[in-house]
Amino acid sequence: MELTVTELRKRLSEALAAAKAGEDVIITERGVPVARLGGVEATSLLERLEADGLLEPPAQARAVPRLPQAEAAKDALSSLLGRLRR
Repeated sequence: MELTVTELRKRLSEALAAAKAGEDVIITERGVPVARLGGVEATSLLERLEADGLLEPPAQARAVPRLPQAEAAKDALSSLLGRLRR
């Protein structure tokens, strides 16, 4: 459904009903789309992507490995900052 701002003011109940039904309502101003009115979904974005088959959850939770290079860089940076602060 596409409505101008003036039409939206007059037909707000109809636009809300359409949004509740899952239809996008495009609001235009002087022929240019400026906003979209849509229903609020109870499911989160991740749940919707999973349901649509666009996202697959991990098989199991896993910890992020700590890289030795990152630890060495952190130690070197701490040492350098310590020397600069003296």
